Amino acid sequence: MAATQIPHRPSPERHRGERVGWLRAAVLGANDGIVSIAGLVVGVAAAGSPYTTVLLTGVAGIVAGAMSMAAGEYVSVRSQADTEQADLKIERSELRDAPEEELEELAGIYQARGLDAALARQVAEQLTAHDALAAHARDELGFTPTLAARPLQAAGASAAAFCAGAALPMVAALIAPPAYAEPAIISTTLIALFISGALAAWAGGAPILRGALRVAFWGVLAMAAASVIGRLFNVAV
Repeated sequence: MAATQIPHRPSPERHRGERVGWLRAAVLGANDGIVSIAGLVVGVAAAGSPYTTVLLTGVAGIVAGAMSMAAGEYVSVRSQADTEQADLKIERSELRDAPEEELEELAGIYQARGLDAALARQVAEQLTAHDALAAHARDELGFTPTLAARPLQAAGASAAAFCAGAALPMVAALIAPPAYAEPAIISTTLIALFISGALAAWAGGAPILRGALRVAFWGVLAMAAASVIGRLFNVAV
């Protein structure tokens, strides 16, 4: 008796493009939290400020920075969403007033991508019958659900990531003895930046070492600049 053939079912593909929206906001927020708060407290410490002032400055920076990141991301992504909605409104009106011209336009898009004229027309007709607006949004305007603007998601991811990143140099400042606060913050920040860069590269499918070094490099520059400015003033607050 012949063995029953079990049809092969391909495993579902996992693409990283689905992460683009929140990943960009999270990476930006985490790196900004690490670098800006570390640079802030290092600069204040280098200026000769009391230990309590360094800590208070860091806490105030976290609160202000998280709110700023959330507001900036929301406004930016909300503007993108508004633009998308305006374009869709125009497209909806054109589909209502000139459906044949829109069908020809869609067929022309598919023909330009390599289909022959007859097949391009057939594909355009079937997709238009199924969901004309979705077809034009995807193939004419380039809008996809994966890359759709999500203002609240971006704002929340950015603010949460900022706080998580900023907490690392602040923990170092709290744990280290006051005399060693600056080197402790710098070393902790470098480690955090390497980890942040590596995780971002891994999540995005990029080379991990390159991502880690890139993020750490800019973080070192920021802390160095803050430290130099603090030492130039060298005034206790």
